[in-house]
Amino acid sequence: MSSREPVAAAVDATDARLLLELIDNPRATGVELAARLGLSRNTVQARLARWEANGVLASFERRVEPRALGYPLAAFVAVVVDQHQLDDVVDELAEIPEVTEVCGMTGPTDLTVRVVAQDADDLYRIAGQILKIPGVERTNMALVMRELVGPRTAPLLDRTARANGVAPRLEPAAD
Repeated sequence: MSSREPVAAAVDATDARLLLELIDNPRATGVELAARLGLSRNTVQARLARWEANGVLASFERRVEPRALGYPLAAFVAVVVDQHQLDDVVDELAEIPEVTEVCGMTGPTDLTVRVVAQDADDLYRIAGQILKIPGVERTNMALVMRELVGPRTAPLLDRTARANGVAPRLEPAAD
């Protein structure tokens, strides 16, 4: 799901509990989820189907680590563009396989682009590709040294569950 696709429905406390259980046990079946949460199997299946239809769940693609594919370097590229060519620039960025995310920004930078690379030479090549895109006026790159807090939603789901009178989840057992 991209941010261009709005989420149609809000997540309630039961949704939050179910999503937290999926975070802790992503391979659980609908029957297992229903048993763990004291819900009917039909309730679980209906909610899963609704989330799929409404874009609540991100694609499985987000779970694949670029490092496992041979791309250990990551960088954020701040891009300033000619506003008349913004859509074309975004389309061109989407054609670069090493571009993993593009966000429109406020302030002096128009786009923040997350890229991955095999090594420093590869990163240099990718930066050159970005600079060659018609409409790109300038870039500034920052190398990711270490991801300290990764993408997450569990704390927000915990808050949603608590706000609706549901006890927060227990920490998952260590494997």
